[in-house]
Amino acid sequence: MDRLRDRQQFAISLCRSAGVEALAYFRNRGSLAVDQKGAQDWVSEADRNVELLIRRRLAEAWPNDGVYGEEHDPKPGTSGFDWVIDPIDGTTNFVNGIPSWTIVLAGVAEGRTEVGVIHDPNVGETYAALRGGGAYLNDAKMQVASGKSLSDGTVAVGYSNRVEATNVIPVIANLIDQGAMYHRNASGALSIAYVAAGRLLGYMEEHMNAWDCLAGQLLVEEAGGRVEVQDATAMIRDGGRVVVGTPDVFDTLVDIADRAWNA
Repeated sequence: MDRLRDRQQFAISLCRSAGVEALAYFRNRGSLAVDQKGAQDWVSEADRNVELLIRRRLAEAWPNDGVYGEEHDPKPGTSGFDWVIDPIDGTTNFVNGIPSWTIVLAGVAEGRTEVGVIHDPNVGETYAALRGGGAYLNDAKMQVASGKSLSDGTVAVGYSNRVEATNVIPVIANLIDQGAMYHRNASGALSIAYVAAGRLLGYMEEHMNAWDCLAGQLLVEEAGGRVEVQDATAMIRDGGRVVVGTPDVFDTLVDIADRAWNA
């Protein structure tokens, strides 16, 4: 546990440093080089350079760990511990000047996420979890919302160009039928962190990449929420469906997902 705690504290510090660099790019977007990878799928020099910063610091501190990120080639390790990076989750927001994006870092061992950090430099919020050690927003322990039905709160729904965009329509329709509000902020990681913090009741997406969801799923678990059981190593390789929620609404969200996405 001490070794994992050292990694967690390192990850928190690293994400905050990466956030400083990302904010500098964000404040000078007029000179930012941006490329389009696909429909509503953007990458900027900020994404690439922030990931390089994170990779460099990881290599200095934990040279035998594996590293997997969104913007650069994987680096297999020999320690049995892997880092999974999203340098800027919410790039569409980032390039359009919307302050809703995050730095995401997860640590994985033996198919389980052991460390998760999501840092929002726009508002100075750092969400961090250690398996078995709880989940915290800055220094305050987090707990998912309790005693709320879907008609009492909001569920975030995501989608990407990896699936048919129209597949999200029956999910939204079912949420409305249940009396819920629905939300999309174009940063899945931040939305999942909001579930852990008790701000949202759940998050659903037909397919997510590991760097977008592993850290947040651990946050939700450690904050008393529920997640679909997945092998983290398989998620790094293939990605997959993500449903997280409070104990009060999780089963209903899974049922909605099953009916909408034919799982």
